[in-house]
Amino acid sequence: MTSVLIDDLRSFADGRPAMVARTSEAGVALLESLRGRHLTELWLDHDLGGEDTIWPVVELLERAAFDGEPFDIGVVYIHSANPPGVVKIRQALERWHYPVRAIPGSPHVIY
Repeated sequence: MTSVLIDDLRSFADGRPAMVARTSEAGVALLESLRGRHLTELWLDHDLGGEDTIWPVVELLERAAFDGEPFDIGVVYIHSANPPGVVKIRQALERWHYPVRAIPGSPHVIY
């Protein structure tokens, strides 16, 4: 099972093993390093501190799908507390047929 969490502050409440990136730059680098592997779950937060957002990561996923080589992801969870951000991420990823579940305020990720 490969879980990836991209969030500036939160971690998994149950302590499950996960690869974690705290910035969009680190998230892009982590996903690039995992290209070609199956990711069981990818957890995305919208706001990553300061001016940083998840959009470089979303753009990476979109580009991969556009190029005909989408990332192999079981499910993308959007756990952001930013409602407009959740909607935009969901729309962008569903357009490219990524399996998405929006769960803002999820108890699975905590500060």
